[in-house]
Amino acid sequence: MVANPVVPKRALNSSLDPRARKRHLGVMQSENPLLADFAKILNSAAGTMAGMGREARDAARERMKEAMGGLDFVSREEFDAVKDMAAKAREENEKLAERLAALEASLAKKK
Repeated sequence: MVANPVVPKRALNSSLDPRARKRHLGVMQSENPLLADFAKILNSAAGTMAGMGREARDAARERMKEAMGGLDFVSREEFDAVKDMAAKAREENEKLAERLAALEASLAKKK
């Protein structure tokens, strides 16, 4: 077992020494029950306000979802699927237009 080193008195008064800090904090703490009750009330009021804020935010979000649900909006996935289908249809339409033009040209040559 290692013996505790002797700490000079000046080091105990240092603001960096944890033992001196504990002793100092013990003096600063209040023993007044009125202040302790007031602190508890303020703490619970802050918690209540935070809870009310969360509930208000969630209720507003739910109302927006309900309002948006009545409108004709599509999801991003549905939009992307229809966009891809339209691009494919456009490409097929261009190919068919070229094929039709080639058929009409060959028909015109035969006449």
